[in-house]
Amino acid sequence: MPWSNQNGGGGPWGGGGNNQGPWGQGPNRPRGGGKGGPPDLEDIIRRGQDQLRNIVPGGFNGGVAVIVVALVAIFWLIQCVYTVQPDERGVELRFGKPREEISMPGLHFRIWPMDAVEIVKVTEQQQNIGGRNNTNSTVGLMLSGDQNIVNVQFSVLYTINDPKSYLFRLENPAETLQQVSESAMREIVGRRPAQDAFRDNRGPIETEVRNIIQDTMDRYGAGIAINRVTIEDVAPPRDVADAFEEVQRADQDKQRLVEEANQYANQKLGQARGDAARIREAAAAYKNRIVKEAEGEAQRFVSIYDEYSKAPDVTRERLFLETMEQVLKGSKKVIIDEKAGAVPYLPLNEINRPTQQQQQQQQGG
Repeated sequence: MPWSNQNGGGGPWGGGGNNQGPWGQGPNRPRGGGKGGPPDLEDIIRRGQDQLRNIVPGGFNGGVAVIVVALVAIFWLIQCVYTVQPDERGVELRFGKPREEISMPGLHFRIWPMDAVEIVKVTEQQQNIGGRNNTNSTVGLMLSGDQNIVNVQFSVLYTINDPKSYLFRLENPAETLQQVSESAMREIVGRRPAQDAFRDNRGPIETEVRNIIQDTMDRYGAGIAINRVTIEDVAPPRDVADAFEEVQRADQDKQRLVEEANQYANQKLGQARGDAARIREAAAAYKNRIVKEAEGEAQRFVSIYDEYSKAPDVTRERLFLETMEQVLKGSKKVIIDEKAGAVPYLPLNEINRPTQQQQQQQQGG
């Protein structure tokens, strides 16, 4: 027999009626109005519904539609507004077709979902190609013009000058740029000896590679401007690195010895040129002195001849006396003219003393 039919609908022990338990007491259901109990959740929900009916026109059922419409409108506005940063450019697409206008930095509006936007960075970007740490070890290996294998690591610095062409002319512009750059570097390195790539002529190689890459990308219509190409590192393959380093050291020793020989040759050449210049100056001075002495002697002879032509006897006598004076100046002989008629004074001590000229000759000998 069920409990509801016992004792007037009570439980088996006489209770349970009027939603009471089997012990004649209903369950403890705390109410918000009770003292010291927690707030009633049903009361809170009921109060919130009442406030919402007062706020939303048309009551709660009509307000739900308004809220949904408002949320959809807000979501649509958020999707329609987009921002382009200073280092970016935007290309809008209407039903998948790019528009003519390019979105410059700032806040822009589009009609979503008919319009979409593609954002492209226009600042300088770098593409690294090759290198020892590359996962594909054969990317940087190239054959030089003198049949040597070198591992070239270089960078391509570029900017996007036409965002529309960059986005829609090529399927993968970055991969295309890498392939074109690698091909251009292989072409130029294959024309030159390996020494040019190592240190001698990197500048011309970089310029030629840049021109080839730019021409190729222009033909593709990629919308990319190549700023410069920089060779970061050039090294031999790992298998022959030790032998190649030995060759490089030998080449460096050769260059050092050549430089030392050039310095020695320049030193000796400078000394020889200095000696030659000194000898030429001494010869020119000797020539000038001899010429001047000869001209002086000739002038003196001419002057003597002029005097002789005026008074031959007197000039002849004077020349004789001057000549005898020069001849007998160093002699110790004393010549006395008997016709003088007087006893001459002979300073014998002074006569026996050597003259100053004889002393200089003795010292010089």
